Amino acid sequence: MNEQNDGFGAGLTRRGVLAAFAATAITAAPTYANAFGFLRGGGNVRRFKAYSGRTGEHIDVIYWVDGRYVRPALREINVFMRDWRQNKAIKIDTRAIDIMSASYQMLDVDEPYTLLSGYRTPQTNAMLRRRSGGAAKKSLHMKGQAADLRLHSRSVSQIARAAIKCNAGGVGRYSRSNFVHMDCGTVRTWGR
Repeated sequence: MNEQNDGFGAGLTRRGVLAAFAATAITAAPTYANAFGFLRGGGNVRRFKAYSGRTGEHIDVIYWVDGRYVRPALREINVFMRDWRQNKAIKIDTRAIDIMSASYQMLDVDEPYTLLSGYRTPQTNAMLRRRSGGAAKKSLHMKGQAADLRLHSRSVSQIARAAIKCNAGGVGRYSRSNFVHMDCGTVRTWGR
């Protein structure tokens, strides 16, 4: 059979994309030391599933198939994770998406993440710093390299432990506010 590109992304085949969409749930044991190694062992697809209470939007996309990122799916993630206050989007770092996806797989859940904050414009970040002082001056949110997430069926500690197992970026526990910060910056942890 002759395979076609069909615009899904460089080198992606129709068969690969169809296999990705047939894979509605990805499960793997959390035995890898970092997110990228974990995901290499996680099969031929990677998935991002989330809900934004700020906008009411849902996303459930296969964004990586057979060793390649699916550009239309990444564009959907960029829009979904936009700064909703300014309605501005940038390219979300695929390393951050991979960390969120690997952590999600380790948690063995089906509910979507609740996204509290993805990309932030410098103006939004400055406003949050003035209001609460909780936003870092040079926040990785402003580079599309961080997200604040929660799951109703998992505790902050459970989510943070999964993200820490990725050994691939920063993980902050915000137990009082019931969310976990994940980023693709240097490996570090904070909070309780």
